[in-house]
Amino acid sequence: MERNLVFWGVGLVLLVLAWMEGSAATLSPSGVNYEVVALMAIKNDLNDPYNVLENWDINSVDPCSWRMVTCSADGYVSALGLPSQSLSGTLSPGIGNLSNLQTVLLQNNAISGPIPADIGKLEKLQTLDLSNNKFSGVIPSSLGNLKNLNYLRLNNNSLSGSCPESLSNVEGLTLVDLSYNNLSGSLPKISARTFKIIGNPLICGPNAENNCSAVSPEPLSFPPDALRAQSEPGGAKSHHVAIAFGASTGSVSLIIIAVGLLLWWRHRHNQQIFFDVNDQYDPEVCLGHLKRYSFKELRSATDHFNSKNILGRGGSGIVYKGCLQDGTLVAVKRLKDYNTAGGEVQFQTEVEMISLAVHRNLLRLCGFCMTQNERLLVYPYMPNGSVASRLRDHINGKPALDWSRRKRIALGTARGLLYLHEQCDPKIIHRDVKAANILLDEDFEAVVGDFGLAKLLDHRDSHVTTAVRGTVGHIAPEYLSTGQSSEKTDVFGFGILLLELITGQKALDFGRVANQKGVMLDWVKKLHQEGKLNQMVDKCLNNNFDRVELEEMVQVALLCTQFHPSQRPKMCEVLRMLEGDGLAEKWEASQKVETPRFRSSETMPQRYSDFIEESSLVVEAMELSGPR
Repeated sequence: MERNLVFWGVGLVLLVLAWMEGSAATLSPSGVNYEVVALMAIKNDLNDPYNVLENWDINSVDPCSWRMVTCSADGYVSALGLPSQSLSGTLSPGIGNLSNLQTVLLQNNAISGPIPADIGKLEKLQTLDLSNNKFSGVIPSSLGNLKNLNYLRLNNNSLSGSCPESLSNVEGLTLVDLSYNNLSGSLPKISARTFKIIGNPLICGPNAENNCSAVSPEPLSFPPDALRAQSEPGGAKSHHVAIAFGASTGSVSLIIIAVGLLLWWRHRHNQQIFFDVNDQYDPEVCLGHLKRYSFKELRSATDHFNSKNILGRGGSGIVYKGCLQDGTLVAVKRLKDYNTAGGEVQFQTEVEMISLAVHRNLLRLCGFCMTQNERLLVYPYMPNGSVASRLRDHINGKPALDWSRRKRIALGTARGLLYLHEQCDPKIIHRDVKAANILLDEDFEAVVGDFGLAKLLDHRDSHVTTAVRGTVGHIAPEYLSTGQSSEKTDVFGFGILLLELITGQKALDFGRVANQKGVMLDWVKKLHQEGKLNQMVDKCLNNNFDRVELEEMVQVALLCTQFHPSQRPKMCEVLRMLEGDGLAEKWEASQKVETPRFRSSETMPQRYSDFIEESSLVVEAMELSGPR
């Protein structure tokens, strides 16, 4: 009897799960999260050769800890980021049941089949990027229901049919890219600042009426007004009338324009005010995930950039704590010495692209402000500060970070860097990975900050080797010597971060603690060889740490900080090793590799500590460093 009851109970649970998978997005009486069911439907329809979705589990009640999934503050799935993951298969209509989605990033995969019409049910969706896949069929007209949509990228697929007229109903579009498909028919009037349609032969071919080669920053209507006027009966006559009228009123117009410019200049000259560039844009319009703030708004939020509100100072600017009118706490980064000449459009483009990097372990960019003299970035306020500040909590009598939290910080940071290196398009190299740039949210989850600043600040020097940015003790030797950075530059910095987490000391302090010259790597290697790693552990832990995990973390740190970048692991390998996969093999292989000898004509030292001491860039690098 008891056995029959057990079988009956199991069968009932299975029936409920099966019903949920096929039903609409509702909460199950059995407690199964409907978002979990929707995500599992997506996983089941995709081919995942590298198991990036391995930890997606139907038995989970909370998908917020899953890879590639980001949740909002209230615990709902808000972003699905799976770019460049070698995924194929099809996109499940179940995506339409993730009703709180704001971002879908599936670009640079090989997903085929139709675009599900159910996407049109995602009323909160702001960004939809399905570019560089193999989607076919028509563009669903249901996309016109996405009233909050800002970015729509469907380029480089095999879509056919006409562009749906319903897209003209979406008023807040910033970018629509339908280029390089097989679209045909007429085009609706889409109110996007950028509308790309090139590469559709039936619309933009040599015999087509439309000139699709230009990308306009203003709302486009196809065919353009000029072409429409010439194609209509009487178009040539209207053209001549316009010329005659223009000639008769030209002199009057010039006088009016001159007087207007004079009055405008006197008004600006007599008022010392900040004004936003590109004033024609509504400051309330969202650009991607971003809000465009006025300088007055941020100045008020920070109490006129009061020094009492300073959260941190760095080489790129000062960060202030701010409180917006609605009570939202933010961190406002005021970039210093920003070269504004001719950089407005590029700065805005870079900011918008960086805002598309969405991951639970990356600091989300909320908005920005551009004025004639100012560039400001607005981030969420992180209540638990930076890892660097928390490692010094004992100085203020606060409890120190325990070992389990330090391990979680290492894992979270690794996941954030992995996303920047291998899942962003284009990839982003941080170049200043350190404890001061790793922030902690209300749950002490690691959040990588400042990951976009190198990209933002370097566009003005795009044609030359950029100055070294970073912090002494964290800068990889090849970057310090040549200014050339790569993903392996970040791997080196991450290795130093691991040692900071273990010791509780700043990188430059390691050597002083051990009475060594330069940095601490030689000291760490010596302690590892002698089996005395406990001597380097932060005394604030009071010996409450896992000895096996300590040795593993030290080995990962030493692998990451090898002198030659080619010998350092990738961030995907680093993450796997921290999770307990493949470290033994990697460590054993590293012990068999001899460091290549330099030719006698080369003077580059073999030890990083010697390199630091000899470098003439140390002072510059130190000045360029700093927290978020």
